[in-house]
Amino acid sequence: QLAQMQEQTLQLEQQSKLKQLLNEENLRKQEESVQKQEAMRTAGTLFGEGFRAFVTDWDKVTATVAGLTLLAVGVYSAKNATAVAGRYIEARLGKPSLVRETSRVTVPEALRHPIQVVSRRLLSRPQDALEGVVLSPSLEARVRDIAIATRNTRKNQSLYRNVLMYGPPGTGKTLFAKKLALHSGMDYAIMTGGDVAPMGREGVTAMHKVFDWASTSRRGLLLFVDEADAFLRKRATEKISEDLRATLNAFLHRTGQHSSKFMLVLASNQPEQFDWAINDRIDEIVSFDLPRQEERERLVRMYFDKYVLKPATEGKQRLKLAQFDYGRKCSEVARLTEGMSGREIAQLALAWQAMAYASEDGVLTEAMMDARVQDAVQQHQQKMSWLKAEGPGPGYGRPPS
Repeated sequence: QLAQMQEQTLQLEQQSKLKQLLNEENLRKQEESVQKQEAMRTAGTLFGEGFRAFVTDWDKVTATVAGLTLLAVGVYSAKNATAVAGRYIEARLGKPSLVRETSRVTVPEALRHPIQVVSRRLLSRPQDALEGVVLSPSLEARVRDIAIATRNTRKNQSLYRNVLMYGPPGTGKTLFAKKLALHSGMDYAIMTGGDVAPMGREGVTAMHKVFDWASTSRRGLLLFVDEADAFLRKRATEKISEDLRATLNAFLHRTGQHSSKFMLVLASNQPEQFDWAINDRIDEIVSFDLPRQEERERLVRMYFDKYVLKPATEGKQRLKLAQFDYGRKCSEVARLTEGMSGREIAQLALAWQAMAYASEDGVLTEAMMDARVQDAVQQHQQKMSWLKAEGPGPGYGRPPS
């Protein structure tokens, strides 16, 4: 019984201490709540008095409003200045998406190869407009006059004339356009008409970017549009999409007047498909025909020297040349390749080189050259049969040999 009484007494003491702790915790929380309420009332009173004093002081109100207005104007101006700077940098340094190749220095190129870019600019010299270009004597005289006129136009900061070059593929149109730009001290940019239609609604913006970028060239820009008939078609009769029609209108808007910043050079295999407004913008029309026998022989000799004879004599590559009359062989090949373009003859010379690399000893023989010529002639005849089945366009006429 004594033990039970002691245990009950201990329990009563513990309960009494627990109640005392709970009472103390409640009192502490009540005091904190009262302090917070008093602090909030004090802050509210101070804020209210400060706001009333601020409102009644018109000088402070005016200064605050002016400060907020200037802050808003600054943020807006900074945003627009950033956008303008971005467009300026893009127009001057960023290559437009429609441009496939250009001689202008781009930002990635300058960052990757700064020394080469600077040295290339400093050491660049005007080139002969017909260097490496084989044309008939009459066409050569015609395009040389264009090259001289273009070079003098740049020197005198006058207005460039627009040129249309038409004819079968591989007859030297793109090559001459590049040489023309380098001869005149201009930059060149190459775009193809086939890239315009897939752009859809973005075509108008992309076209404006091309001309904005072209107008920033300090050297003047020769804008070469290959396969121009792919998007510069007749609006009245051709079935073209509204997006392509809008892009064509943007092109016409930007080329409505001659420019001292850029020169437009169009290349086409089917110029009769051009919209009449495009024809109205052309100042010079040049026909590039397939090479005749005399030009073919010059082409065969030039590419034979470039891809076969020079590598064989330098001894730096796995290519050797058997002993035979190279001049006679080049003349014979020129007779056999009637109707071929300059590009096809260049591909034939590359095929000779590849055949030598594929041989066991790396020696190119006369028989190997004859075999590749026979293959090239058969392939050309097959292409012509396909073209005849489709109905040849006016640009594919075969000149007399």
